Amino acid sequence: MRVAKKKASGILEGDLTPMIDMTFQLIAFFMVLINFSQAEQNEKIQLPDSQLAKPPEGPLEFPITIHLTTEGTAIIGASEIPIAALSPFLVKEKQVLASQGKGANEATVIIRAHKDAQTGRVQELIQKCQENDFEKFALRAKEDVGNN
Repeated sequence: MRVAKKKASGILEGDLTPMIDMTFQLIAFFMVLINFSQAEQNEKIQLPDSQLAKPPEGPLEFPITIHLTTEGTAIIGASEIPIAALSPFLVKEKQVLASQGKGANEATVIIRAHKDAQTGRVQELIQKCQENDFEKFALRAKEDVGNN
């Protein structure tokens, strides 16, 4: 018995559901990625403008971010503490580095000071870090592109 083939009489359409699903998965992935790249920021801190500020050339290998508020307190991780009480947190950071086989002198302390923070507080923060064997520092500022 012979089976007769039916001829296509209409327009063939592809199923777009897998492509739409993949698009939403990519959007979700990039949203998570963006949130991780902004993890070192804190809404309490407004960086000062500087014409000398330039973006970093590349990612730092062992960054430790410390925020300095206008009141002179330091924010490290989720804790806001006075600069004088920073040593136990720095000791924990040194232990994390030691577990990776690295020393405190290999880490870079990123200081994000509020634009209205006193300069003496920044120096006090650097001194406290140096007392705990940290040697490398990076000060953050907003790049002033100067629209003149």
